[in-house]
Amino acid sequence: MNRISAPDAALLFLRITASVLVLLVHGLPKALHYTSQLDAIEDPLHLGKTLTLAFAIFAEVVCPLLMIAGIATRLAALPVMLVSAIALGLVHREWSLDQGQFAWMLLIMFGTIAIGGAGRYRIALRQDASGQRERSC
Repeated sequence: MNRISAPDAALLFLRITASVLVLLVHGLPKALHYTSQLDAIEDPLHLGKTLTLAFAIFAEVVCPLLMIAGIATRLAALPVMLVSAIALGLVHREWSLDQGQFAWMLLIMFGTIAIGGAGRYRIALRQDASGQRERSC
């Protein structure tokens, strides 16, 4: 019997809502306004503004899309966590807990996703015991 699993449904809800949130609030504005963002972005690790912005866009656009699909979910959560940790620890050290609450929430949500994974409801290609690729959703 195919019953809906509450933990799997919770992971699906968390990874989709958290990913859409970071995508809409951070990722798409950076990607759509690349030139102005390049002037505004901080470069706390001294990698160069272009590389820093490219990594931020990767973490806030590509990784959320992977997580929504449930592809490499645990791995895709790590760059989002890294960007949030850098924002809190290096760029905005002066922030109070109140001011940094969104970044802390991102760390908590994507940390939970990194621990829990995608759950059962995901798009992925797997090999069955006979070596054939099967698609699971």
